[in-house]
Amino acid sequence: MIRHLLNRVVEVWRPTIVGDGSGGQLVTFAQVGELPAKIDQPTAEEREEGAQWGAQLTHIARMMPGADVRRGDELRGDGQVYRVLAVVTNSRNTYTRALCERTQPEGAATP
Repeated sequence: MIRHLLNRVVEVWRPTIVGDGSGGQLVTFAQVGELPAKIDQPTAEEREEGAQWGAQLTHIARMMPGADVRRGDELRGDGQVYRVLAVVTNSRNTYTRALCERTQPEGAATP
């Protein structure tokens, strides 16, 4: 297991669709849990993999196997937000890997 390598806790936020009161819909995010994780910058090979999907892969999050993380979720922690592009479990089922893009709210400064 990799539990001893997971050096931070991130909140998992999942998109949900809600009515806007006027017959339309809005996408909002609701927190669905917290998970221990390790977030690193990807290797050149991992960046190339992300580019094949047309995505800007900026970080890799590793979590315990079976972590409830899905494509489209956001991982939030320490003032940072990572949008999950894809989720992969390795062949030995020893960890879950989320390929992420770090996002920044408009008008916010980069820490």
